[in-house]
Amino acid sequence: MDRPLLGPLLRGRRLESCLEAKVRSVEEHEEAARRPEKADDGWVSVAVSAARVVACFLTMMVTTAVWAAVMLLLLPWPYERIRQGNLYGHVTGRLMMWILGNPVRIQGSEFSTTRAIYICNHASPIDIFLVMWLTPIGTVGVAKKEIIWYPLFGQLYVLAKHLRIDRSNPAAAVESLKEAAGAVRNNDLSLVIFPEGTRSTSGRLLPFKKGFVHIALQTRLPIVPMVLTGTHLAWRKDSLRVRPAPITVKYLPPIKTDEWEKDKMNEYIEMIHSLYVQRLPEAQRPSA
Repeated sequence: MDRPLLGPLLRGRRLESCLEAKVRSVEEHEEAARRPEKADDGWVSVAVSAARVVACFLTMMVTTAVWAAVMLLLLPWPYERIRQGNLYGHVTGRLMMWILGNPVRIQGSEFSTTRAIYICNHASPIDIFLVMWLTPIGTVGVAKKEIIWYPLFGQLYVLAKHLRIDRSNPAAAVESLKEAAGAVRNNDLSLVIFPEGTRSTSGRLLPFKKGFVHIALQTRLPIVPMVLTGTHLAWRKDSLRVRPAPITVKYLPPIKTDEWEKDKMNEYIEMIHSLYVQRLPEAQRPSA
């Protein structure tokens, strides 16, 4: 089932007032996706893009500062901080997408409230805004430990009880994943993770790491894949140029993990990776 971007923000993500976004028909989305990307759309387009990026940065600084103050007041209540962190993500992520102005189509939204491990392909900074906005209340993220050094955002991430792993140390990373699984299991949380482990520079899907399967084996939560298309065209990695490319977010049905076995981890990873390959456009599939 399709759901357009301008829908209410908070169910968790409903903010019903003046935040209406532009919506294109399905045909317009598809036509825009087929048009070749221009290397340079002229100085007016570049200026508009720069203004949008600056507006995003300033908006995030404001919302981050506000929620940081809230988090400090909630220090004695760690799991209320998780809830507030999700509300921050819903508001901030929704605002970021409204400012950027990319038309977004959401499919499979009936799977977006399941308590689960949400996984998402990653090729653009926009992916982070979408995940912040579209994952349910009671969800924690997993990021590299260095995120704490990101001004304001990194400190808020830690205050919100999100989880960090040391990717440079395999043994420490496995231990961190065990702790993450314990926190998710013992506190009835969902989790969101980028299974590639890093952003793709080309937009093409990278191999999946084992972390999300480790957590699934320990929590027995279902896995809900979120397939993102078009974000790599809208905002490329290490670029400040934002283009009005259409974006699609598709939730796939939950994948049960109740009977998964540890010695079949590679099979599960390949199976879920193949689901992404089948549903991504040719330009985002792995290189042969």
